[in-house]
Amino acid sequence: MAARPPARFRLEQAMNITVNAGPLISLIAGILILIIPRLLNYIVAIYLILIGLIGLFGVGALHTT
Repeated sequence: MAARPPARFRLEQAMNITVNAGPLISLIAGILILIIPRLLNYIVAIYLILIGLIGLFGVGALHTT
């Protein structure tokens, strides 16, 4: 049985999860359009505004680690 290295030599590994906002917003918008087709104009308008804001300012606040 191999001995474990001392605590100072052990490396902890972190898992990074990256979420792209564009595809996630598209998926939600598509599902809402299927469920409530009357809201198509509003959903498309909100989608375009959100994608525009993400394009201008980025999604730095949405990164999770």
